[in-house]
Amino acid sequence: MSSEMIGVIGIVLLIALILFRAPVGLSLFLIGFSGYSYLTTLDVGLAQLGMTTLNIATSYVLSVMPLFILMGMILSYSGLGRELFEGVDKWFGHVKGGMAMATIGASAIFSAISGSANATTATVARFSLPEMKRFGYNPGLSAASVAAGGTLGILLPPSVALILYGVLTMEPIGPLLIAGIVPGILCSLFLMATVYILVMKNPKLAPTGQTRAPLKEQLKAFTPVWPFLLIFVISVGGIYFGLFTPTEAAGVGSFGAFLYTALTGRLNWQKLKDAFDETARLTAMIFVIIIGADLLGSFLAITRIPATLTLFVADLSVSPYVVLVLILLVYLIMGLFMEGIAIQVLTLPIVYPIIIDLGFDGVWFAVIMVLMINIGLLTPPLGVVCYIIHGIDRTIPLERIFANVAPMIGTMVILTVILIIFPEIVTFLPDIMTE
Repeated sequence: MSSEMIGVIGIVLLIALILFRAPVGLSLFLIGFSGYSYLTTLDVGLAQLGMTTLNIATSYVLSVMPLFILMGMILSYSGLGRELFEGVDKWFGHVKGGMAMATIGASAIFSAISGSANATTATVARFSLPEMKRFGYNPGLSAASVAAGGTLGILLPPSVALILYGVLTMEPIGPLLIAGIVPGILCSLFLMATVYILVMKNPKLAPTGQTRAPLKEQLKAFTPVWPFLLIFVISVGGIYFGLFTPTEAAGVGSFGAFLYTALTGRLNWQKLKDAFDETARLTAMIFVIIIGADLLGSFLAITRIPATLTLFVADLSVSPYVVLVLILLVYLIMGLFMEGIAIQVLTLPIVYPIIIDLGFDGVWFAVIMVLMINIGLLTPPLGVVCYIIHGIDRTIPLERIFANVAPMIGTMVILTVILIIFPEIVTFLPDIMTE
C-alpha cells in the first residue's frame, strides 16, 4: 500500500473519530502517532512523540496563548460585561433595534479582550437576552444578535484561532493579530446594519427606540468601556508599534486586567481562582490539540499528500480564485459538522501550502478562514454559539435561533467576498507594521 493511500486512510479515520465526538486532541494523537509509526518504526514514532511534546510544551512563542486567555478570563469573571453592554446601549438605545445593535457592539468590545467565541457569547448572552426580553424584542432577533456578535471573539485580536493558525503555519503571530482588526470592525458594523435593515423591514421585531440619552450621559457611558479599550490599545497597539512581542503584549495585557479589576474591587480571591482554573483547563486542551496537530503534520509530510496536492493544483489550468472558492466551499461544509479548531488542525497542513503556491497571502487567508469558521459557528447541525444561547435561555427554541441567524450568515458571506476582491483591507495594517 502506498504512503499516500495510508495518509488518506488516516484522514478518513480522523474525520470519523471527530464526527463521533471523540476528543480532538486525542484523535490527532492517535492518528498522527499510529500513522507515523506505521510508515517508519515504533521506536522512531515514540522518538517523534517525545520530541514534539517537549518542543511544544517548552515553546516560548506559545506562551502568548495562556496569557491572552488569562486576560480575557479575569475581565470576564470581574463582571464588567453588564456595565459594558449598558454603556454601549446609551449610544444606540434611541435607535429602533438599538439594543440588538448594542449587543453586537458590546460583543465586539468584549471580543477585543476575550479571544474566544464561546466566552464572548456566554458572557454577553447572560445579561443582554433578559434586557431585550424586558423591552419586548423579538426573541429570534435577540438570539441572532448575540450569536452573530459572539463570533467576533475569534476574529478580533487576541483571537485564539489566529494564534493557532500562526502556530500551525509558522506565520508570525503579531501580523496575524493585527490583520483581524479592520475585518473585525467591518464585521461588527455590517452586522449592526443587518439588524437595522431587518427592523426597518419588519418593525414588529423591535420596540420603538428609547429616549435619546443626553450627551453628558453618553460620554459618561464610556466609563465601563475605557478599561477594555485601554488594555486593548496597550497590548495590541504595543505589538503594532513594535514595543512588545506578542508574548510580552499578552503578559502586559493580563497584568493590566488583573491590576484594574483588583484595584476597583471587582475581583475577589474566588473569582481569581476561577479565572486561573478556566485558563488552565482551556490552555491544556489547546496544547494537547497543538501537539496532536504537529504529530499529524509529521505523518502527512511523510505521506507526501500535501506536496502531491500542491503539485496537482499547480498543474490545473484554472484561475487560483476557482481553487480558492472550492476550498472555501469545503470549509463551509466542514463547518456544519466540526468545530473550528478541528477544522484548522485537520486542513491547514494540506491547504496552507496550496494557498501559498497559488500566490495568496498567508496572513490574508487566516482572516478568510476564520470567517468561514464563524459561519460554521452559526449553522446547524453543530452551530456551537446557537447551542450556548439555547442553554442560557431555553425559552427560545433552537430551530428559531438557527432560522434567525440566516441573515447574519448572509452578511458574513458578503464580507468574505469583499475581502477576497479587496485583500488590502486585511493586509494593509500588517504590511505597514512589517515595513
